[in-house]
Amino acid sequence: MRRSPVNTPAAAPNTGSHRELRAELAAAFRMTARLGMHEGVANHFSCAVSADGQQFLINPFGRHFASIRASELLLLDARDASVMTHPNAPDPTAWAIHGAMHRKLPQARCVLHTHSKYATALAALASPELPPIDQNTMRFFNRYAVDLDFDGMGLGDEAERLATRLGDRRVLLMGNHGVMAVGPTVARAFDDLYYFERACETYLVALATGRPLNVVSDAVAEKTARQWDDYIERIGLADAHLRELREILDREEPDYRK
Repeated sequence: MRRSPVNTPAAAPNTGSHRELRAELAAAFRMTARLGMHEGVANHFSCAVSADGQQFLINPFGRHFASIRASELLLLDARDASVMTHPNAPDPTAWAIHGAMHRKLPQARCVLHTHSKYATALAALASPELPPIDQNTMRFFNRYAVDLDFDGMGLGDEAERLATRLGDRRVLLMGNHGVMAVGPTVARAFDDLYYFERACETYLVALATGRPLNVVSDAVAEKTARQWDDYIERIGLADAHLRELREILDREEPDYRK
């Protein structure tokens, strides 16, 4: 059945307790597009709205990140596969990957998956390590997981495996595929997604020089990563990041809230 990319009648209304969460997720879509980290009308962001994480918001099929509004986000239940029989069903890979994540990892309240340029380039290498060569790469030292068993698009067993591979990490580098960042809030997940892309960019640009990398010791990398963790938690860096991005959108694209 052909689905319209803009007609999403089953999207839950932008009212009640989900209003602010919808606006936050819509802002993440808009800014990801501005940063060039989107992929046409593919890729998906989701965020749990229920205490058990099973009910979640996600972008509708065929809608570009740059155009998404808060009210258009679909409200799905990870236990209800019948959603895929509806005329306005989400993208099959969105349902498979994000449904699996919300079923298996209730701590992953927000799940952001992209094929961003530098993270995907790193994921295409035979050894997709991210050595600690600057503060951003050190932020993720021993704090991201890697999946090297790509077996096609994220459907069925592929989606279920990704949830297992992520475990308790915040970022999953998906070999031959892309990247996924998860967090307790939209702000935390988006901040990790943004900084992981920046870290990958720095590493790949440094590699392109052909000169030796100045890799710090594991002790220094771990110390810096812990400082990052404290910095983010104590002063609310991720919250401030999203707040400032939303201020930009409130001035320039206020319809994201609608």
